Amino acid sequence: MFRIWFERPLPPEFATLLDGVAVGIGAAHATRETAFESLGQAQAVVASSRVQYDAAFMDRAPDLRVISRTGIGLDNICVPDATRRGIAICNAPDAPTVSTAEHAIALMFAAAKQLKSCERAVRIEARGDFFNEFRGIELKGLCLGLIGLGRIGRRVARVASALEMSVVAYDPLLLSAHAQEGPPPGVVLAPALEEVLRTADIVSLHAPLTSETRRLINAERLALMKTGSILINTARGELVDEAALLEALERGHLRGAGLDVFDPEPPRPDHPLLQREDVIATPHIAGATIASRQRLWRTAIAQALQALRGERPPHLVNPEVWPIDRR
Repeated sequence: MFRIWFERPLPPEFATLLDGVAVGIGAAHATRETAFESLGQAQAVVASSRVQYDAAFMDRAPDLRVISRTGIGLDNICVPDATRRGIAICNAPDAPTVSTAEHAIALMFAAAKQLKSCERAVRIEARGDFFNEFRGIELKGLCLGLIGLGRIGRRVARVASALEMSVVAYDPLLLSAHAQEGPPPGVVLAPALEEVLRTADIVSLHAPLTSETRRLINAERLALMKTGSILINTARGELVDEAALLEALERGHLRGAGLDVFDPEPPRPDHPLLQREDVIATPHIAGATIASRQRLWRTAIAQALQALRGERPPHLVNPEVWPIDRR
């Protein structure tokens, strides 16, 4: 029987995936305080985003052969450390695409229609001339700027096009001479990030977190955005300088923001961005719908088992380790 360490408790409906093949250890069968005590037994890890998977972690699990992510991002996994130890890294790039793209669109609508302040006004039974005072805007005819044009960004672009928005995008991978695909139909590929920021009425972030993209959206770049524009972030909180974003909102340069991610997470209840009527905030759940979680758990577990059996997983991040040592 294989031994798989789970960062998060394994939902009962997925426990049958291990029947007769593997046993779950870690968070699935322990308290938060004792979960790491079983790490030394692990041959595989099903990883979320709350633990740092670095050399120190990996050295606590001498039999570890594969780390399989229930998600796309790898910013909490040191892939070089894993590669040096012959540990395979897998992710689930297709699983959260639909849910995350829909959430970005939902935040876009919520910020454009000022749903937070409207809901509060109704809930506290405020009285006023709502018809004349409402400052919601239509998305039709606006320009959506996408920073990152991978799976999620492409789906957002398709929905935006259906809403009769124009779409401009920046993705350095697509600008590379080695790029194998171009932008989707109707999407204009900008040669520089700054061009997207100057052009778009709404900017939506879909870039991975790397040393190059950390604080990608800072005070200087926020200043390039149109007065009255909206920032949406369903990618990683560290892409945005939150202090600079707050300042841009306070001085009225931005109309609003829709944020599913923060730095750090979870944000403090008294975080100043959470207190603002022009900020729609959600707790990093863009890719956590019922359907998405089904795909994430099944993909992560399936790839962990494939690697342990010696079958190459379809989403192997560091192929140079293959085949792995199956002892």
